[in-house]
Amino acid sequence: MRVLAGDVGGTNARLAIVEIGDGTARLVREHDYRSAAYDGLAAIAREFLAGGDDAPDRGCIAIAGPVVDGTVQATNLPWTIEAARVGEALGIPRLGLINDFFAVGMGLDLLGPGDRVTLQRGEPRQHGAVAYLGAGTGLGVGFRLWDGERYRVYASEGGHVDFAPRNPLQDGLLRFLRGKYGRASNERVLSGRGLGDLYAYLREAAAAEPQPSVEREMVEQDPAAVVTAHALAGDDALCVQALDLFVAVMGGVTGNLALIAVATGGVYIAGGIAPRIVEKLQTATFLEALHDQGRLSPLVAKAPVHVVTNTKVGLLGAAACAQRR
Repeated sequence: MRVLAGDVGGTNARLAIVEIGDGTARLVREHDYRSAAYDGLAAIAREFLAGGDDAPDRGCIAIAGPVVDGTVQATNLPWTIEAARVGEALGIPRLGLINDFFAVGMGLDLLGPGDRVTLQRGEPRQHGAVAYLGAGTGLGVGFRLWDGERYRVYASEGGHVDFAPRNPLQDGLLRFLRGKYGRASNERVLSGRGLGDLYAYLREAAAAEPQPSVEREMVEQDPAAVVTAHALAGDDALCVQALDLFVAVMGGVTGNLALIAVATGGVYIAGGIAPRIVEKLQTATFLEALHDQGRLSPLVAKAPVHVVTNTKVGLLGAAACAQRR
């Protein structure tokens, strides 16, 4: 069948018509929109559907934020969305809303062999618990648990738990974030905005001399993109240190999540940032932080860890949910 699927974040909204069935999914057509340029989801969906003659009778939209009784207050957008009202406005009676990281959990079943990079092979156990996280505009977390017949997906707001520093450098980061926000969560570090704050923290700490040209870029462009580009190029010391700190915190949080879920089935790192920095996630900086779990380090060493390189996994997951409506 063909369904409307959407993956809406604080920065981008991606909509697609997806042909789905028999455990496979094919994107028929898709388009990306800048979320902040619209006053709500319905306006984006109307524009997308007007571009074709294939409006389906069912659909599902994944969005960043907790969905309760078919309603969500978007976490990083000034939108309150009700599934029934949007469905009525679009003429799609069977329209659902799901948390964006619930969608990622559903989409993992539709990934192909080339859609992931393994950071740690571990010792996977059949039907073992699976945890997943992903950094982008925010930080998402979710779980997949075997019920005896299939995996069930559980959304979470685990990205908003307290940031726990692991060394003196991160102690200073905690104080910096508390001074700026009052409270420091993992999302304050592991997100696009977090990358910009890491640069600002290290600059304030005089970790390296800032380059005027990079400083100008930080004002004129997305700071996260600037940090990432210069860190991967290795041509700015502050950017390199900022991304290294990001990767170290990501390793620690991934290890924490493996413990929380006892993730013998694996941990998947999704989101928009990880696929861009796979080479950094393959370094000792990530792996040492991953394994730094005290007496339970051997348990974490057995958990398979993968990066999801297919950035449309949430869209595929939304399509899978639409199929079931």
